[in-house]
Amino acid sequence: MALANNLTAILNLLALLCSIPITASGIWLASKPDNECVNLLRWPVVVLGVLILLVSACGFIGAYQYKETLLAVYLCCMAILIGLLLVVLIFAFVVTRPDGSYQVPARGYKEYRLEGFSNWLRENVVDSKKWGKIRACLADTNVCPKLSQQFITADQFFSSSSITPLQACSLFWSLAKVIIPELLVASGCCKPPTACGYNFVNPTLWQNPTNMAADADCYLWNNDQSQLCYNCNSCKAGLLGNLRKDWRKANLILIITVVVLICVYVIACSAFRNAQTEDLFRKYKQGWV
Repeated sequence: MALANNLTAILNLLALLCSIPITASGIWLASKPDNECVNLLRWPVVVLGVLILLVSACGFIGAYQYKETLLAVYLCCMAILIGLLLVVLIFAFVVTRPDGSYQVPARGYKEYRLEGFSNWLRENVVDSKKWGKIRACLADTNVCPKLSQQFITADQFFSSSSITPLQACSLFWSLAKVIIPELLVASGCCKPPTACGYNFVNPTLWQNPTNMAADADCYLWNNDQSQLCYNCNSCKAGLLGNLRKDWRKANLILIITVVVLICVYVIACSAFRNAQTEDLFRKYKQGWV
């Protein structure tokens, strides 16, 4: 029985360690500039990670000191937490599957359409009731001002692919890998849609459009640095593009962690059951003798 208890304690310690990447992923998601403007979905992963940490600690103590009741509570709670984590993973995968992107002819970047994202994201993240606060939050960030610091000439701007969905929502896709993720937001919020035909003055100043009828956002663009395209659908699409990109990254870590947790849980259940069987057999032998 001592061997089974020690094995269960080691497995619980491993489960405790698995809670670290879960919590870290949640904190990383919550710390992203665009996520700071969207209260929804900021903390569920962090809460689950902390709960798994606490439950695993209880399981470790229960196994080390062989508190059978504490071990039983641990196994029950851990099953519930793993189930909740799986629900979060599946839900995040489903709602972030559509990416809303489309290729712009003769350009090295993609643009984003709000209609291309899932209904749940559109209705619960960027609906008209919530967008006012999100818009004000985005306007207070330094996402758009950074563009003017990074790019001076039109050639630099149009040859770069580092602009994120929020910054250009219609620009620079290939370099997005080497520039900070918040530039995705700038893709949709900091410049007018390419189809409008605006002429570049600087990254956040555009003049003399040639095709205003191409997109409703063409009429919403404003060179006022507090306005820009924050009211545009392309800005909303850029925000969703950012959220999708961040969640897909976090999901990879969470999937690996969940697989390890499930394996640990199954082995821990087996070890606990074997320990109970050995204990029962020992008591039976003592009673027989």
